[in-house]
Amino acid sequence: MLLKSAKIILLFVFLSCNNSSNSYAKNAAVSTNEKPPHYNTIEQIPLPAGYTRTPAETGSFAAWLRKTSLKTDNTVYLFDGRKKENQSAQFAVLDISVSKKDLQQCADAVMRLRAEYLFSQKEFDKILFIDNEGKQYLFKEPCTRVNFDAYLDRVFGRCGSASLAKQLKPTMMNAILPGDVLIRGGFPGHAVIVMDVATNVKGNRIYQLAQSYMPAQDIHLLNNPTNQQISPWYLVNGEERIVTPEYLFTILELKKW
Repeated sequence: MLLKSAKIILLFVFLSCNNSSNSYAKNAAVSTNEKPPHYNTIEQIPLPAGYTRTPAETGSFAAWLRKTSLKTDNTVYLFDGRKKENQSAQFAVLDISVSKKDLQQCADAVMRLRAEYLFSQKEFDKILFIDNEGKQYLFKEPCTRVNFDAYLDRVFGRCGSASLAKQLKPTMMNAILPGDVLIRGGFPGHAVIVMDVATNVKGNRIYQLAQSYMPAQDIHLLNNPTNQQISPWYLVNGEERIVTPEYLFTILELKKW
């Protein structure tokens, strides 16, 4: 009976967003005292030799993500202004609001970026998220910034990785594109968003990932803990596991809008 209980506890820990079983990924986090160069936007981050960014139509989600501004301060702060304990996970910090509430965590950051894009394009009728019970949260007039922020707070309080994983559609790693999401639905699970993708003449693909975490914190572009030579890029290499600084995904957990 004790052995069975221990197995249940270990399974719960593995599925947690604050996942201690992902110690491999945490221990592999990039640690350096060197101050990285500053880039103003995602698209300014250099590519490894031989790679070219995948085409993105003007006004597309991919194009918008690449234009995302980066902070000059590379420190990740929590929602309450404290510094995050682990400062080795990030390559850069996105200049996106985290608000003053402990709401914008992992899946919430993904929803924030998607909603911000649609809001910027004035595609208000497409700003829609669905909770785990199937209830829909559609953004409604007035289409003001104040109402938009209040809407997102409601969404973040009712939707999460479990519901977002249901809302998104499966896709394949060899077709990965900016805006796709690596997500494990759970209570909590975890989610990271693909910020950029590039290819070379051999058809190899590389990509960047961004996340928030628990507690709510600045959205940040992740280092690659297993291949520092191309960090912050990750290579689609056919391996089943995708090791990020604070979480371990599988290739079967990639989804698209």
